[in-house]
Amino acid sequence: MSFTIGRPTASESASFYHAYIANVPGDDPIAQLKQASRETVTSFQEIPNPKWDFRYAPGKWTVKELVLHMIDAERIFAYRALRFGRNDMTPLPGFDQDIFVPNSGANTRSPESLIKEYQHVRDTSIQLFKHLPNEAWDRVGIASDNPVSVRAIAFIIAGHELHHLRILKERYLQDGSHLA
Repeated sequence: MSFTIGRPTASESASFYHAYIANVPGDDPIAQLKQASRETVTSFQEIPNPKWDFRYAPGKWTVKELVLHMIDAERIFAYRALRFGRNDMTPLPGFDQDIFVPNSGANTRSPESLIKEYQHVRDTSIQLFKHLPNEAWDRVGIASDNPVSVRAIAFIIAGHELHHLRILKERYLQDGSHLA
C-alpha cells in the first residue's frame, strides 16, 4: 500500500511557519529532506575556509553559527515530531535561538565538523520520518504554545533549511562565488 504524506493545511501550524512550509516544493517532505541534504553538503563544502567566520554585518551570525543554528533547529523540530508521532501530547516549550547561538561554540569548530554533524542530524531526521506509522503524520501536539502536526514539522525542517540557504547565498556569499 502506498501512502502519500501530502502538504499540511494552514491549521496544522502557527502562521509564522507558513513561509517555511511554502518554500518546500511538492508533497513529500522526506524526498525534499534527502535531496536538500546532498545539495546542502555540496554547498557547504564549496564555502572557502575564511568565509566560515564571516559576518555580513556587526551583531549578525557567522556562517559557522548559521550552520549550527540549522542543525540545532532541526534537532529540536525532529524531537517534537518524535514526541507527537509517538502520541505523546505533552506540550513542549519553545527555544530561543538568541540564547542558543552565542552559547553554541560554533566559532571554535571546523567547517568539516559542522558539515559532518549536519549530515548525521539530517540522516537521523530522515530515518525518523521514513519509519513513522501512517497515522502519526496527522497527529497534532502543542509546541511553543501553538498546535503543530508531525506533517507540518517535516515541512518546517525542510523549509527552514531552504530559508537559511537563501540567506547564506544573498547575505554571506553575495559575491556569487558559491551556493550557485
